[in-house]
Amino acid sequence: MRTSTPSRGHTLSGVASFLSKIWYAVFMQKPTMTPKDFFLYAGAMVALYWSSGSLIALLFAISNSLFPDTLGTFDPYSSGIRFAVASLVVVFPISLFLFKKIKSDVQAHPEKVQLSVRHWFFALTIFITAVALIGDGIYLLNTFLGGEVTARFISKVLSVLVVAGLVFWYSFTEFRADTEHPARNQTVFMYGTPVFILVVIIYGFTVMGSPTTARNLRMDADRVRDIETIQWQVVNFWQQKERFPKVLQELEDPISGYRNPLDPNTGLPFEYTLGEGLTFSLCATFELPAPKTPKNATNPYLQDRAGQSFEHDAGYTCFERTIDPELYPAKPLLVR
Repeated sequence: MRTSTPSRGHTLSGVASFLSKIWYAVFMQKPTMTPKDFFLYAGAMVALYWSSGSLIALLFAISNSLFPDTLGTFDPYSSGIRFAVASLVVVFPISLFLFKKIKSDVQAHPEKVQLSVRHWFFALTIFITAVALIGDGIYLLNTFLGGEVTARFISKVLSVLVVAGLVFWYSFTEFRADTEHPARNQTVFMYGTPVFILVVIIYGFTVMGSPTTARNLRMDADRVRDIETIQWQVVNFWQQKERFPKVLQELEDPISGYRNPLDPNTGLPFEYTLGEGLTFSLCATFELPAPKTPKNATNPYLQDRAGQSFEHDAGYTCFERTIDPELYPAKPLLVR
């Protein structure tokens, strides 16, 4: 019986095939994702989305201060600006650090441009920013056709357009990169964006003022709120007893648990004086003048539920109130 032996050419072909499989397995397959890679891209994604949202929120808040809505509610204490600035100051440097870390890692290991987590991250970011840009365009066109375009509206649309456009451009460039064609021309994003954000943050500080100013505004807001509380306690006292309290201590009630609020800075009682007839006054010393409210806008911090104003200057200010018996009729308690 004759046994066939493999030819020399067949043997060489088999060896070449075996070596090519090893080459492909070692050098051509996508690199294995490590926990470090996963958390690096996950952290970068969270930081990028948070930074982008905070930047848009800050730009919106600045637009609100530059172009106040005369028919809306006015926030004199810049609550939105404070949170957006705090978020950017903390989160954006982390985002920048993580993206530079990713960049240096890819430069040291070019094969990592094929990581699946990298492709998913940039693909998801491209999708989200594309939806934001399309929605922004639809909203702009719809508002334009309705004849409601204002400077405030345009500034907000441009804010979304700029932020989403930059993130889309960067993500699309990185998504298309491979081992032979690495991402290029990222200088604008990596260096221009921090400069832009720094300028926006600095302007945000000028709008909201220093931390000391913010603290003083908050204390003044507490004073207004406390005086309003005392005011309605006085009105209620008059309705129940048909007379004014001689001193504020008469308002305190151990059963209901009401105690007169004190000045948040000095801890002293607010000043209370009686005028002629049904008039009384409540006085306090304020740190700063009340923030100016745009015409026709509503400032809930400086107006009570009856529409009475609590506008004040810096320093000692009194609020005189006169009870209208028709609006607040006396309701003496029934004694059984």
